[in-house]
Amino acid sequence: MTKTQRMLAAIALAGAAAGLAAPAATAAPIAPLTLPDLPTAGPGMPQGAQPRSVQEIGGKVSEGANQLNQLMELPNQLAPVIAPVQPITDLAGGLE
Repeated sequence: MTKTQRMLAAIALAGAAAGLAAPAATAAPIAPLTLPDLPTAGPGMPQGAQPRSVQEIGGKVSEGANQLNQLMELPNQLAPVIAPVQPITDLAGGLE
C-alpha cells in the first residue's frame, strides 16, 4: 500500500466515523451545566465560615495556593542566611 493509498484510507475511515457519530450526537439533548449547592454552616460554626458564593470559594482556594507558593519559596529566601554557616554544616556532615 502506497503512502497516498494509506492517506486516502485514513481519510475515508475518519469520514465514516464522523458519519456514524453525527446521528448519535444529535439524538441526545445537551444537559445544562449546574453548579453544586454551597455547603451550609454546621451548628456552632462562626457566621463567616459559610461561603456565600462560588467566587468566594475560588478566592479562598487561590489564597491558599498563594500561601503554598510562598512556603515553597522559603528555602530560596533563607539561602542568604544559611550561606555563611554552610561550610560548618558540610564539615559536620562529613564527620558522621
